[in-house]
Amino acid sequence: MREIWLWWMGAAGSSLQGVTVQVLSTVPVMFSYWAKPQDTLDLAQILNNDLAATVKKYPKRFIGLGTLPLQAPDLAVKEMHRCVKELGFPGVQIGSHVNEWDLNAPELYDIYAAAEKLNCCLFVHPWDMQIDGRMSKYWFPWLIGMPTETTMAICSMIMGGIFEKFPRLKVCFAHGGGAFPYTVGRISHGFNVRPDLCAMDNKVDPRKYLGSFYTDSLVHDRGALRLLTNVVGEDKVILGTDYPFPLGELEPGKLIDSMDDFDHKLKDKLKAGNALEFLGLSRKQFE
Repeated sequence: MREIWLWWMGAAGSSLQGVTVQVLSTVPVMFSYWAKPQDTLDLAQILNNDLAATVKKYPKRFIGLGTLPLQAPDLAVKEMHRCVKELGFPGVQIGSHVNEWDLNAPELYDIYAAAEKLNCCLFVHPWDMQIDGRMSKYWFPWLIGMPTETTMAICSMIMGGIFEKFPRLKVCFAHGGGAFPYTVGRISHGFNVRPDLCAMDNKVDPRKYLGSFYTDSLVHDRGALRLLTNVVGEDKVILGTDYPFPLGELEPGKLIDSMDDFDHKLKDKLKAGNALEFLGLSRKQFE
């Protein structure tokens, strides 16, 4: 998975870094969920149209994920339809929350229902982290805030019953799923010892959803990647790079290739096969 703001950078970078196909999505600061709904829709359509033009120009090189005005679900559903039916995108990218709504908010149900109907996958990226107070130093919003946002997004969808209400929803969470894969034991234990606090909206143990959603592979550590594939599932981890940002993997796939205990079949899944499955695409489309 890949985030690109300047599309020409992607066109150059994919060849230089040995990447044959990139999934492109807008940089999260452009979500603009805080703005007037019509203004955000206008911006989303500009971004989506530009992305579609890039994909059309290089159909065997790029895949697009759209962006939506999520603060206005009715407009978001219409733009999702346009992204899938007119622009040919297999999915959209959404933020880890929408202003005061977490991803379990009932206001978002129509969006999830539309995504199921359209077979539109959702890539969840953290954004709008706390940047003041104790988070104001040491790049904490990006080092700590982003994984926290992603963990909250996963827990909100699980504990809010989203995967129960929308079982065919295909969701991938950025940055190795934040802290969730590494704290799922604590989360599950807490769910079971304090159901009065944790099981208000869904009675299913969070651990049972492992294997129901995807994460990317961007964890920068071999031990973490090994644990991630064990916990989330070998079929549910997708190559992530965060290109072209400093926290990204500068040589895409290097961490996966460095895993001596991963065989060729598993490495191929992580670098290509799982992404194609998530996106509902085939290798033949890019040959």
